[in-house]
Amino acid sequence: MRVVTTFVASLFLLPVILTACGDSSKMDADPFDTLQDCYDEHHTTESLSTHDAIVVCCLDHPIAGVHPSCGNTQAECVAHLDQELDSTVSADDITAACTTYIDQL
Repeated sequence: MRVVTTFVASLFLLPVILTACGDSSKMDADPFDTLQDCYDEHHTTESLSTHDAIVVCCLDHPIAGVHPSCGNTQAECVAHLDQELDSTVSADDITAACTTYIDQL
């Protein structure tokens, strides 16, 4: 009987334990002073693609205290990234990353 009681109790506790131990990396993402700093870390240091580095920075990291940091529309995102990232990032890469960013907001 104890085995059944323990099993039933574990069924109720399992969701609580999984929630407490869940992935909260988005909430704990490191802040950056600039979008360029974030992009450089993810693209250059961590070797993410241009697209993925931009999307991660826009969605997951506070940039200068703003989170999410790349605006609320495609046009705002493109203008922001064009202004904040250096000229090595192409307009096509910016447009594609902004499309993904807006889709995932």
